[in-house]
Amino acid sequence: MRGLLALATLVRRAGAGGASAPARVRHLASAAEAAEAELKKTALYDFHVANGGKMVPFAGWSMPIQYKDSIMESTINCRTNGSLFDVAHMCGLSLKGRQAIPFLESLVIADVAGLKDGTGTLTVFTNEKGGAIDDSVITKVNDQHIYLVVNAGCRDKDLAHIEEHMEAFNKKGGDVKWHIHDERSLLALQGPLAAPTLQLLTKEDLTKMYFSDFKMIDINGSACYLTRTGYTGEDGFEISVPSENAVDLAKAILEKSEGKVRLTGLGARDSLRLEAGLCLYGNDLEQHITPVEAGLSWAIHKRRRAEGGFLGADVILKQLQEGPKIRRVGMFTQGPPARSHSEIVSSSGENIGEVTSGGFSPCLKKNIAIGYVKSGMHKAGTEFKVVVRGKSYDAAVTKMPFVPTKYYKPS
Repeated sequence: MRGLLALATLVRRAGAGGASAPARVRHLASAAEAAEAELKKTALYDFHVANGGKMVPFAGWSMPIQYKDSIMESTINCRTNGSLFDVAHMCGLSLKGRQAIPFLESLVIADVAGLKDGTGTLTVFTNEKGGAIDDSVITKVNDQHIYLVVNAGCRDKDLAHIEEHMEAFNKKGGDVKWHIHDERSLLALQGPLAAPTLQLLTKEDLTKMYFSDFKMIDINGSACYLTRTGYTGEDGFEISVPSENAVDLAKAILEKSEGKVRLTGLGARDSLRLEAGLCLYGNDLEQHITPVEAGLSWAIHKRRRAEGGFLGADVILKQLQEGPKIRRVGMFTQGPPARSHSEIVSSSGENIGEVTSGGFSPCLKKNIAIGYVKSGMHKAGTEFKVVVRGKSYDAAVTKMPFVPTKYYKPS
């Protein structure tokens, strides 16, 4: 994908496409256009472009990385007012049937059966070695309907994984089917003005809806799936809306907020989730990282710890009992921001881990990072070094989230 951006930049600089353009540049222009054409577009694509969205390739989609605001301005505005994100590149699906819950519990670490109807939780799909195939927010609509959202970059492998196990499950007499919600779009409305703005577009009393709650309600005249959740650490919602109504809903949200809620792209979405200490799959979670190592043991509920029954349970339950050899930590770093794959070393120069995400925090005005270190080096206040472009800089473990979360919960 970086190659596509480089091609596009070269084409623009060379003024390719005209009759006088050199043959090589015309070829590059054709290659860039062909690659761009292969990218999928959400229902809001034209709306993004019309509003100054800078479109980039992401997980096979053309998505806005930012708008007219800088990433720093967008991050701060989300926390002070609010942001509207197009996250329709993510994959929503429903599992239905009499045995939808036991089937899903064979693949994830969550106590799905123990959820109340209309509530959800973060969970992890695991493999046979206990590693994370993906993380997902799942919702128990009722005993025979589970709604979940998986990451865009993991869609193909997730769906293949679920389908393979579903076919085997049903061959043994199981009763579960699925529906992939490609007819719907997903918007994320986040920040202090999320609830008061959305309240103007629905008759449902949102004050009675708490973090992780789910409802099927009318919003701006459309039948929506509404989950009080998000990826920023702020109060907010993810709204699954019929794609033909997505643009109208986005316009209505921006209008009702009187311009305070702003369209926000992937750049600020990443800085917001990093400040909130949340994992990014492909960086902080991988197929060789277990939920215990990732600091997600809280998502393995009591019954699942006692019964197991999910892929890789033997590895994960052993780690819960004995402790993992590596642990995910947050850290403040000096010098240039430490990025993914920056080495973490002890004061004596011994390798003790690796940074998986990092950058400059717009809200804290300092460098923050997430990474994995050897167990024993994970306690708050532990000091070590991070290596950035061949030079070592001071770093210290700190508790996450870096910026306090503001999830809406019962008082």
